[in-house]
Amino acid sequence: MNNDKIWLSSPHMGGTEQKFVNEAFDTNWVAPLGPNVTGLEQDLESYLKQDCHVAALSSGTAAIHLGLILLGVQAGDEVICQSMTFSASANPILYLGATPVFIDSETSTWNLCPVALEAAIIDRIEKGTKPKAIIGVHLYGVPYQVDAVHAVAKKYDIPVLEDSAEALGSSFKGQKCGTFGDFGVLSFNGNKIITTSGGGALVTKNLEDKAKAVFFATQSRDNAPHYQHSEIGYNYRMSNICAGIGRGQMEVLDLHVQKRREMQQFYTELFKDIEGVTVFTVPNDDYFANYWLSSIVVDSNRTNGKTREDLRIYLESKNIESRPLWKPMHLQPIFEKYPYYGTYISEGLFNNGLCLPSGSNLTDEDKNRIQTEIHAFFN
Repeated sequence: MNNDKIWLSSPHMGGTEQKFVNEAFDTNWVAPLGPNVTGLEQDLESYLKQDCHVAALSSGTAAIHLGLILLGVQAGDEVICQSMTFSASANPILYLGATPVFIDSETSTWNLCPVALEAAIIDRIEKGTKPKAIIGVHLYGVPYQVDAVHAVAKKYDIPVLEDSAEALGSSFKGQKCGTFGDFGVLSFNGNKIITTSGGGALVTKNLEDKAKAVFFATQSRDNAPHYQHSEIGYNYRMSNICAGIGRGQMEVLDLHVQKRREMQQFYTELFKDIEGVTVFTVPNDDYFANYWLSSIVVDSNRTNGKTREDLRIYLESKNIESRPLWKPMHLQPIFEKYPYYGTYISEGLFNNGLCLPSGSNLTDEDKNRIQTEIHAFFN
């Protein structure tokens, strides 16, 4: 292969990250606390608004784990989780010895189906266990049906942990994703809209919950002159170096969202005349998506038998990365024994869906290569 690889979603530096990192070195704040950690938290709070509070952590997974702890989830509890998601949404349920209950997607946002959600809650209550929490995910940056999902949660008085790992910059009815749930989760992994190399954050409604999250994230050290611990703690705080990268990235967040949305428009135009391919998009103007990953569904009955997997393998042969949609959790070997409610929506999406290169740093040359190969494959 002579062409450079076109990645699905690679890190994209804005140029000012080094300044914050250098300041950390110059002042010897090379630790899981410091001015950059505080600054990044303040930057995120200003961006998200809604009087929220943010605790910067080592990963989005850590944020989910601490969010569940703060919601009181314990061994033996049940936690409802969207099935079509990355495993990090569900793994912390098992960390706590709780039982995941998986819910199918609906077709308009590919997220948590409110109908299946309510059916699951009713059935679990009838079986003797009321779910302790609901984990909803904004898949690929498209908000879930916020009004409908939260109406069900409110009806049964079950808190929502909002997994907004893929949706920083997305919003529903003008309100930023990450601020709807009792707790919100952000991720700054290397492939996200912005990155801190590795990192995440927990979004809380009040300072008390943020303080408790930071307490847990710093090994639950009691207020004593010696090391004393009365609760289980974790090493989950973000480093001042990583937070420095994040502070620089916050300066280009809006630009990165714009660039991702331009890639979405690129694919919308590219596939508009290709029979049998549907580009995943928001259902209406209430939804504003960052389109972290632009995704398509391929109907092989309308493409002369060409499948999603055929397209993925072809693009791979041209050094262009693409990836099947998330394999639903209820189909995963580690999770298949747990309850599942719904039909086959998420399975159908997994079987026929593909994520395409969506990075904010893709060039016109990259786009031309993608367009050329897509046309070559389908024609």
